[in-house]
Amino acid sequence: MNKKLYYTANEVAFMVGVGRTTAYGIVKQLNRELKEKGYLVVEGKVSKDYFDERYFGGSHSEEVIA
Repeated sequence: MNKKLYYTANEVAFMVGVGRTTAYGIVKQLNRELKEKGYLVVEGKVSKDYFDERYFGGSHSEEVIA
């Protein structure tokens, strides 16, 4: 299994066009939402599928990540 499951804060910063500190805040907020829904999360990373759904309507492509 080689499918990417998580984005790091650095990747989020690049995709959204914000600084790393802001990206960590985004990751923290999205992880808080996932925890409230009963999901387990990895601190400092966010589920790729959930991030794509919330920011891009689920239609984001991995081609954005260089």
